[in-house]
Amino acid sequence: MQHSTLMLKIKISPRSLSMFLIKTWRATAFGVYGYLNFTRNGFLEHAKNFKEEDMQKRIEGKNCIVTGANSGIGYATAEGLALRGATVYMVCRSKERGEAALSSIQSKTGNPNIHLESFQVCDLSSVNDIKSFTSRFSSKDVPVHVLVNNAGSLEQNRVVTPEGFETNFAVNVLGTYTMTELMLPLLEKAAPDARVITVSSGGMYSVPLTTDLQVALTEKWSEMYKEKAIGFYSMHPGWAETPGVTKSLPSFSERFAGKLRTSEEGADTVVWLALQPKEKLVPGAFYFDRAEAPKHLKFAATGGSHTAVDSIVANLRSMANLPPLN
Repeated sequence: MQHSTLMLKIKISPRSLSMFLIKTWRATAFGVYGYLNFTRNGFLEHAKNFKEEDMQKRIEGKNCIVTGANSGIGYATAEGLALRGATVYMVCRSKERGEAALSSIQSKTGNPNIHLESFQVCDLSSVNDIKSFTSRFSSKDVPVHVLVNNAGSLEQNRVVTPEGFETNFAVNVLGTYTMTELMLPLLEKAAPDARVITVSSGGMYSVPLTTDLQVALTEKWSEMYKEKAIGFYSMHPGWAETPGVTKSLPSFSERFAGKLRTSEEGADTVVWLALQPKEKLVPGAFYFDRAEAPKHLKFAATGGSHTAVDSIVANLRSMANLPPLN
């Protein structure tokens, strides 16, 4: 009996192989780097170098806006700023949860200057909601010393907003961009002490520029508006145990049970950035655990060109129906 051998030849292009290796490296490097640095043990290790006096500054009379302030890192940020005397404006999607958070923060801090007025209720996935909020808030004509872009989405399924945008993109990128751009006039009123702090995700280390844009936008804002004397900074909170993470990433939460940071530890660098003299901070920089951090892992190919960022900004302005930049 004659046996025949079936030979299957698979051709893999050099480009496909290269992309496979890069993606594998990104995932592996991110996992190892994250486990060593982003967990609670990482925070406790880094905290050995923290300076207690950095967090003792009082900021009475400073107006701070915190998005997504009713729970998790946003709540901890609002509480941390309130503890230091700031006037805090909480921006929340739910009026009921926002009011409960406001009451809790006032009770814990003894600071009566915490606000959630009716027009502070805002869905950060909606450009129209953001425009309505910023328009009405601008009528207060108060200087904004600190804008914390904390609100984020971790939706695992593809969900499209009523305005036609994928939800994660709408909140994390388009909403953040629109909020910041429309707050610029009030931030200018607080210059040179004004600053924008954008909470990013460690996931940016494992994806290319087009997927996770908060850090790139921070760099761009710092470059574009350096004459306005507004500081722009981004930060990563580490892997914190928050309601959003528990809901959206249940398997991750279970796998790292007992190893995740508290919301307060996740918010620590946000509050730190709000308190530091601007001369101590690097414009456009990315911070982690009270120190400037690298924006890309080595050999991960997650960077991008200025041309790509310019194109992205132009597209965001078009999506938000904002006038083109000069």
